Amino acid sequence: MGVLNELFQDFISVMRTFQFKDAVDIIAIAIIIYSLIKLVRETRAVQLVKGILILMLLYAAAFVFKLTLLTAMLNKFFEFAVLLLFIVFQPEIRKILEQLGRSNFSYRKIKGVFTDSGSDDAALKKKKNISIYVDAVMQLHSKKTGALIVFERRTRLGDIAYTGTTIDANPSTMLIGNIFFNKAPLHDGAMIVRDGKVYAAGCILPLTKNEDVDDNLGTRHRAALGVSEESDAVVVVVSEETGSVSIALNGVLTRDYNRETLTNTLNDLLVSEESEYSDKLPFLPNSRKEKKEDE
Repeated sequence: MGVLNELFQDFISVMRTFQFKDAVDIIAIAIIIYSLIKLVRETRAVQLVKGILILMLLYAAAFVFKLTLLTAMLNKFFEFAVLLLFIVFQPEIRKILEQLGRSNFSYRKIKGVFTDSGSDDAALKKKKNISIYVDAVMQLHSKKTGALIVFERRTRLGDIAYTGTTIDANPSTMLIGNIFFNKAPLHDGAMIVRDGKVYAAGCILPLTKNEDVDDNLGTRHRAALGVSEESDAVVVVVSEETGSVSIALNGVLTRDYNRETLTNTLNDLLVSEESEYSDKLPFLPNSRKEKKEDE
């Protein structure tokens, strides 16, 4: 009873000195904690968080029951806990920083994907380039030729481009078709599109880390999801097995695009002014989000 009374008195003394800035401080911390929980709950990091919570409960029990040796050992562990957290959660921390780096407020009025200008002529040029890529994708679709095209947006993919062969050429259906021809040396890798040009081909993409992805999903689609999880890139995939066309964005795969829906989607995500801030695929009645594809 005395402990509860002491805690109540401490609470009253704190509330007497409570100011508006303290409320802002608490709200900011709450938002950060909520964001961290939201980030890790769908990843393997949630298991690590559970392990840390168990160690904290064990430490509390050791302190209460005066287990000297266990308390001393856990004390040493928690002294280096911050450093260990940075090491263990490196992928998640990197993802947070990347998301902050490409957030809307930090990227206002930056140039579009295909040209520096926002003029009507620039928009027409962007749409013309997109039509070339759509024509090439539809040809690959009709021939059931596998393809993986990554449209770079705000996040630069230079480290991925270096794993392939630099091309830096204006797009054409013939060039794209030759790159993904099944006997060509670059056909198994991804093609990176930067500023409207075919920047690199034969590139190696990271596979998705999402363990809930359907087991029937092939390597090409897993790679598309992987790079879309680590960047804001728009990734177009053509299945080698069925010829179906899919788009991966922010770790979500939508399928069964035709010429019209593919053109409209790429224009929405790569051409319009809002494309710089778009984090979701536009609603498409003829597309679906089933993740079942044999490669």
